[in-house]
Amino acid sequence: MIVITAAAGQLGRLVLDALIARGVPAEEIVAGVRFPDRATDLAAKGVRLREADYDRPETLTAAFEGADRLLLISSPDIGRRAPQHQAAIDAARAAGVGLVAYTSILNAPTSPLMLAEEHRATEAALAASGLPHILLRNGWYAENLVPAIAAAPGLGAIFGAAGTGRIAPAARADYAEAAAAALIGGEPGRAHELAGAPGFDMAGLAAQVAEVSGQPVVYTDLPQADYAAALEANGLPGPLAAMLADSDAGAAKGGLDGPGAPLEALIGRPATPMSVTIRAALGV
Repeated sequence: MIVITAAAGQLGRLVLDALIARGVPAEEIVAGVRFPDRATDLAAKGVRLREADYDRPETLTAAFEGADRLLLISSPDIGRRAPQHQAAIDAARAAGVGLVAYTSILNAPTSPLMLAEEHRATEAALAASGLPHILLRNGWYAENLVPAIAAAPGLGAIFGAAGTGRIAPAARADYAEAAAAALIGGEPGRAHELAGAPGFDMAGLAAQVAEVSGQPVVYTDLPQADYAAALEANGLPGPLAAMLADSDAGAAKGGLDGPGAPLEALIGRPATPMSVTIRAALGV
């Protein structure tokens, strides 16, 4: 039996679909969700629903009972992930889970991104637990760039703080397929550094958007603090704006670049081209 945490989220839903598409019987999949009564659409796929709330550890052991393999999808609660993930790891040990796959971050041990701190803590907790595990070190999600891409033709620019740093994003569906492949046939002890290919810098992204939209678009690089302030002025909560600006600054140091071959090998095809995301964002 395979249990997926955060199964009602954007990544979790895609992992469920990928597992079923790869031939895993739906009745052998458990969708761990915070609110089962709000996930009836998942039950309609034939999977089993169990309550699994990172903030209520008592729900986790029961949710993981009987699991041969568990996908621990990182919590969306930045700043609270480490204790939430520790609770899930403790529950996995108590339930006798055979293998845990964890969605970490690209180049976790050396990543300059603020986001990497809690991922490093979780990787250390998994190592200390003694549980067999696989690390899925996901790179940047192409979907993270969609708001900037969609706004770019009207603004004539994409703004950021990434300098000339290269980014190698992949689509969320690519990372979901990688998780499914690892759950089905992955070997314990592996750390997969997952990124798209080819990578590009933000000026290159602006050029791609200009080509697709037919409108002039340039990249405007800002100091990290100014970029965070601009994001906040455009409606993002302060902590989220700071995190995104920090991620751009990390990209300037190479933190979001990586080879595409490991992801391609895991999913059996090249990652989704960035042009697909750009066209979808622009509606063309």
